[in-house]
Amino acid sequence: MQLVATIRLLAISGSLRAVSVNTAVLRAASTLAPGDTEIFLYAGIADLPAFNPDLDNDDPPDIIRALRREIELADGLLISSPEYARGVPGSLKNALDWLVSSHEFPGKPIALIQTSPRAVDAPAQLRLILSTMSARLINAASLTLPLLGRSLDAKEIVADASLAVLLRDALEVFVEAIKK
Repeated sequence: MQLVATIRLLAISGSLRAVSVNTAVLRAASTLAPGDTEIFLYAGIADLPAFNPDLDNDDPPDIIRALRREIELADGLLISSPEYARGVPGSLKNALDWLVSSHEFPGKPIALIQTSPRAVDAPAQLRLILSTMSARLINAASLTLPLLGRSLDAKEIVADASLAVLLRDALEVFVEAIKK
């Protein structure tokens, strides 16, 4: 019998809201993920210090080492982020800034999940940032869910057949791309 390696995905929400649809989508993804996949939600984005190049050295703050370790352990990243003032939220940009010079990030497969079809500037900026950082964007696994104006939690997203199939299909494409 051949053992199947578990795919480990790190989910990062660009929203700090307690009741965030972006975070809810990532939680729903953990329920809908293929059987050989585990999704872990990164919960430390609000606690990261403001990026400071003087601290980005061989001995960065412990919380930054922990973030980089999570990135290193992940086979891929799922990022779901809102658009604020036509841009990437500062908390997400700050987290990415801490990863720019890290050896763990380049080549990492990434799927982007949007929750608003109206958001165009932040996703474009995020793609530019991630490409500059040498991420491996998996466009076929990235999607926009029609959640604008809807305050659904993870269970409600999973229960909505039209949303669940879109998310499940994107996750399957993402996992297959990682395996290749």
